[in-house]
Amino acid sequence: MDQLDPSNLIKIDVATRFLPEQSDPEAHRFVFSYEITITNDHTQPVQLLSRRWVVTDGNEHVQEIEGEGVVGEQPVIQPNHSYQYTSGTVLATHVGSMFGHYNMETADGDAFQAPIPPFTLARPNALH
Repeated sequence: MDQLDPSNLIKIDVATRFLPEQSDPEAHRFVFSYEITITNDHTQPVQLLSRRWVVTDGNEHVQEIEGEGVVGEQPVIQPNHSYQYTSGTVLATHVGSMFGHYNMETADGDAFQAPIPPFTLARPNALH
């Protein structure tokens, strides 16, 4: 068994994009996609079982989202490999933020949370 905290061995990178073709600013609808890359630096496979997101828009309206897996999958990520997926969210404002965690489990059955650091969702030129 590893002496290291498994959550420190999962690296999460996020790239966001504003989707103007799906957004309608007059209707307070701002659509964003986010691409997540999860890298397993653990010595054994890990499985992503569920997720929890906290989404906050520019009006400080908070939405909490929980569910099994991501994009319909509960991927097993092998050591020194990455899993990547793209998803999206709709905000009522042109700027917001997200953070959360993945509930994961090692091949040995050790459950742990992998934190997803906060990231900003913003229409281009919305932040100066």
